[in-house]
Amino acid sequence: MKSLHFLFVFFFVGSVTLACAQKKKVTIKTYKLTESIYMLEGKGGNIGISVGNDGVFMIDSQFAPLTPKILAAIREVSDKPIKYLANTHHHGDHTGGNENISKLNTAIIAHDNVYKRVKNNPKQTDASLPVITFNDKLSLYVNGEQVMIFHIDNAHTDGDALLYFTKSNVLHTGDTYFNGRYPYIDLSSGGSVDGYINAVKSAMIFVDDNTKIIPGHGKQSNKQEYTTFLNMLETLKSKVETEISNGKTEDEVVSNTNLTKTFDDLYYGCCFVSSEKMRRTLYKSLKKE
Repeated sequence: MKSLHFLFVFFFVGSVTLACAQKKKVTIKTYKLTESIYMLEGKGGNIGISVGNDGVFMIDSQFAPLTPKILAAIREVSDKPIKYLANTHHHGDHTGGNENISKLNTAIIAHDNVYKRVKNNPKQTDASLPVITFNDKLSLYVNGEQVMIFHIDNAHTDGDALLYFTKSNVLHTGDTYFNGRYPYIDLSSGGSVDGYINAVKSAMIFVDDNTKIIPGHGKQSNKQEYTTFLNMLETLKSKVETEISNGKTEDEVVSNTNLTKTFDDLYYGCCFVSSEKMRRTLYKSLKKE
């Protein structure tokens, strides 16, 4: 029994030590997009911040253990308080730091469905909840410009928000855009392939050759890369729809690597969503739709 207890403690402590080491290795990188808008890259969804006389307007909060590093990065560009925190959706890599940020007297903003999903998440407390919610769209005037926040139905999830800084010409897409990689479409949280494609098309209204795009994941982007991403989605949707109309089963579609080969060769399956997972998601969503 003692030896078993020792092994348990050994592996538990080892796991905790490894997790701590991994957190220590995370570096928050700051990219200046305009005079007032920055992108913060760490572990989890990309953070956007607007800085100015009104204070800091923050988009997404990544994971809770990273809050001190994120705050240190923000303090490098502004000594003003964080006035607002907007969540692009409910996933933990975008809302994990909510509770920490809320303790700074920061008002959290999100779609109605984000409130419901965070409220029902046993891993998050009420301090993580948004205090301002919206159904369709919302406008804020902060740091000398209008920030348009609008909801896209059933895209990455059922609570996605896109944010556009009208003067700075900067778009934060949340996870309705994964730059240079296959996206995660969370079918269990109301996401869908058609909704995801519609989200990209809707955001295109705001995008021109000078627009700077902050994706949910991946490097800072632009219209050309965003257009390529949309083409990838529409191409794969068409191919999988053809397979479904030909009576192919889910397993047959998942095993057919030719469907995604063009984009696999461009390393779109590099990260969280493999090419196999992308084919399965496309099948499940389109079969249901």
